[in-house]
Amino acid sequence: MRLDKFLANMGYGSRKDVKAIVKKKRITVNNQIIRKADIHIDPSQDQIKCDGKIIEYKEYIYLMLHKPAEYLSATEDQKQKTVLDLIKKQDKVLEPFPVGRLDKDTEGLLLLTNDGQLAHELLSPKKHVDKTYIAKLARDITEQEINQFAEGVLLEDGYLTKPAKLRAIEDKMVEITITEGKFHQIKRMFEAVNNNVLYLKRLSMGSLYLDEKLKMGEYRELTKEELDQLSSK
Repeated sequence: MRLDKFLANMGYGSRKDVKAIVKKKRITVNNQIIRKADIHIDPSQDQIKCDGKIIEYKEYIYLMLHKPAEYLSATEDQKQKTVLDLIKKQDKVLEPFPVGRLDKDTEGLLLLTNDGQLAHELLSPKKHVDKTYIAKLARDITEQEINQFAEGVLLEDGYLTKPAKLRAIEDKMVEITITEGKFHQIKRMFEAVNNNVLYLKRLSMGSLYLDEKLKMGEYRELTKEELDQLSSK
């Protein structure tokens, strides 16, 4: 990898900014002062420092976000706020993107990463990754509807969903687990049984559970244990 690309990826500015930093002799590679920004380095073997501080190389970033309502699960939008607006500049450098989508008015767990392979594994219909939500409904569910969800629900467009786990947790509040992610799926499933979702929040995705310490709009990097569990699925 070229040194200027490495430094840009690690948040040290544009290629132009990096050139200026190198010109000021602030960068060393294996304790040798570097004068050219276009030299090639091995980030996994070479020790790169800026102003004497080691720059830790990261190829991928994995962020757990407690998504608030009113934010689109997208990387950019001309008119509306996106979840990337909640991410600090230094964490945007590696260009994370949301893994799957939560509707604009849906809250809860959202994973952002630049690891395309992991995103594919979590979103692939063949993998049947569980996604659990809590929902506030217009009315209480019945035993018949619990059984209906367990068999799959016929949506208005004729699509039969995969089986879902549905259980009541308190007055008009339910927990629902699905293994797919069709457009507005949970809302459409309840509409199919003449009910309406008034509030929706995702609690988990596969082995990853929303950190209760994260306030709305806050995020953190995944722990090694969380990443290992996700990657082993």
